[in-house]
Order: sequence, then structure tokens, then C-alpha cells
Amino acid sequence: MTESAEKSGPVDPSQVAPDEQQPGSKAGRNLPVAIGVGVGLGLLCLVSLFTYKWLFAIVALIAIWIGIRELTTAFALGGIKVARTPLYVGAAAMVPMAYVFGIVGQLMIYGLIVLSAMIWRIRRGVDGYVKDVTGTIFIASYLPFMLGFAILMLAAPIGPQLIVVFICLTISNDIGGYAAGVLFGKHPIAAHVSPKKSWEGLAGSALTQAVVGAILFVWLLDAPWWQGIIAGLVMTVTATAGDFAESAIKRDLGVKDLGNLLPGHGGLMDRLDSLIPNAFVAWLLFSVFLLL
Repeated sequence: MTESAEKSGPVDPSQVAPDEQQPGSKAGRNLPVAIGVGVGLGLLCLVSLFTYKWLFAIVALIAIWIGIRELTTAFALGGIKVARTPLYVGAAAMVPMAYVFGIVGQLMIYGLIVLSAMIWRIRRGVDGYVKDVTGTIFIASYLPFMLGFAILMLAAPIGPQLIVVFICLTISNDIGGYAAGVLFGKHPIAAHVSPKKSWEGLAGSALTQAVVGAILFVWLLDAPWWQGIIAGLVMTVTATAGDFAESAIKRDLGVKDLGNLLPGHGGLMDRLDSLIPNAFVAWLLFSVFLLL
């Protein structure tokens, strides 16, 4: 969810790359449209989670496929020719295997994606082989493997509740970072990577996630409030790291957005960037705290 820090507050306009400056919007986007799209995505997740869990798995798979498409297109602009077929097929296999066989099934499919990519790419010769295979493995690790941890959470007896807590914590990172950044943001964390990410926005994200975590852990998970605070603080760091990682990818490839699928947001990857690392971290914390 790119904007948690990317929209976290006003900084010196001279530090903002030309492609990030949008007159009349401190967030650099159409806020009403972005809110509407965000609410729609949230409703889609809730409906799929609390009707049949496999519907959410299908939604997750479609999101992964779209993310793969956005990344492979952007990588092509940087001269990296990703082996797409192993990624699409591997993602389709990753979701049911992780759901049915857990972490073992997830690792099995990830290994097969890596092996398939190495073999698949040989068809195009040796020029650029290392670069292309490395790019393919990066996407395999970044999308189907990392988001596979969300499927592991979904498979738990209280899977829908775990997914709601995981998503709400990540969303609250964006909301808290945006509000604190716009109101108080003056000190960029790393202006050369993402000029609008501020320390003040990060503090707002941490406070919001700690409060939301404490409430949701007690309300939905019947767990101690202090575990929710720890989860909120840890996931603030990883969500912000995800924001920075996506910003670094875009700057390295020389693109403003990885796609234009969602009005007010850019590509779907601009919504997934915080969810990707938080999927693993949420699964890890839930496993430790709730003994999944």
C-alpha cells in the first residue's frame, strides 16, 4: 500500500521528483476517488471472507496474477525479460497447495517455480540469462511466495478473523501515516527514495497501528491487548519497508506507477506493497502469539 508513507506529509517541493508532483494534492492523488476504490476493495475482501473462504483465495490469486503482470511489464522496460509462464502457473498452484498442505506445500511450489524459471529461460539463449532468471525469482519471491502466507492464515480455523486483523493493521498504517504526515510532516526519512515519507508520518502510523492492534486482538482474536500493540508496532516497520521497496523498484526502473488499474491509486501493486511484507510478518506473529 504505497501511500502509507509516500503520502506521509509535506516536504520541500524541490526534493520531490517531477513525476511525483501533482498540483493541488498533498497526497499526490485524487483522494475521494482513492477512498472510494479502497472501500470497494475492502468490501470485496469482507464478502469473500465471510461467505466461503475459498472465494477470498480466488480473489488473492487474481491479485497475485495482476501484480505479476504489472511487475513483468515494468521489468521489461528495464530490459529484464521475465519467464512469465512459470510465474502464472506457479501462483495458481501456490494458493491451493498452501491452503491444503501448509508451509510445506508453499515451499514445494516455490522451489518448482525457481527450477522451472531456470529451465524455461534457456529457450532464449544465454544473453541476459542471469538477469532474466534473477528477475523471475525476485517476482516469485515477492508475490506468490510472500502472499502465500496470507493463504496460510486463511486456512486456520479462525482464518477470516486473522485476515481481517492483518489487512486492518496494514490499512491503519496508511491512514495514520497520511494524517500525521499531512498535518506535521517536515522531516523526510529518505528523500532520495521517496520524498513524501516523513518521520512524523511514521510516528502516526505506529500510534494508529498500536491502537488498532490492541482493539482487534481483544475483539476478534480473544488475545491480550499488549500482543496487538506489539503486532501493530512491528507491522508499522515492515509496512513502511514495503513502501520503500516499491518506491525503489519504480525509481530503479524509471516508472512513476507500476500500473493504472485502480483510479486514484495507480496499479494494484501500489495497493499490495505494504500487504506483501506484512503477510509474512502477520503470519509469524500470529503463529507465535496464538500458536497456530
